[in-house]
Amino acid sequence: MSQSEQPPKVSEQIERQAEKAGRQAEQRVAKPYEEVREQVAPALSDILGRAERAYAAYLEAQKEVGKAYRDSELEAEKAYKENEQQARSARDGSIRQALKIRDEAVNKALKARDEAIVLAEQSYRKATEQAEKAYRDSEQRAKNGCDDGIRQALKTYEGAIAQAWKKREGTIEQSWKIYAKETE
Repeated sequence: MSQSEQPPKVSEQIERQAEKAGRQAEQRVAKPYEEVREQVAPALSDILGRAERAYAAYLEAQKEVGKAYRDSELEAEKAYKENEQQARSARDGSIRQALKIRDEAVNKALKARDEAIVLAEQSYRKATEQAEKAYRDSEQRAKNGCDDGIRQALKTYEGAIAQAWKKREGTIEQSWKIYAKETE
C-alpha cells in the first residue's frame, strides 16, 4: 500500500516522526564551528558516532513508519470486514423481509381463493336448489294442467256422450212415435 493510499492522519503522523528524528539528528550533528575546530580529531569520532546514532534513529523511524503503515492496513481491513458484515446483515434482513411479505401475500391469496370457492359453491348449491324447485314447480304445474285438461276432456266427453245419448233417445223416441203412428 503506497503512502498516497493511506489515510491522512497516519501519513501525517509518520511525516512528523520522520521530521522529529531528522531534527534530532541535525541537532546532534550541528555544533558550533569553533567547537568542532577545537576538537577536530576527537570530534571526527564523535561525528561518526552521531552519524551512526542518526542512521540507527533513521532505521528505527523507518521501522515505525512500516509499523504505522501495517497498522493502518490492518485497521482498513478491519473496517472493510465490518462494512462487509453490515452489508451482509442488511442484505439478509432485506431478503427475510421480502420473503415474509411474499409469504403473507401468498397466504392472503390462498385465503381469498378459498373464500371465493366457498362462495361459488354456496352460489352453485343455491342455484341448483332454485333450479330444482323451479323444475318441481313447473312439473307440478304441468301435471296440474294435464290433470285439468284430462278432467276437462272427460267432462266434455261425458257431456258429449250424455248429449249424444239424449239425442239418441230423442231420436229413438221420435222414431217409435213415428212408427207407432204409422202402425196404427
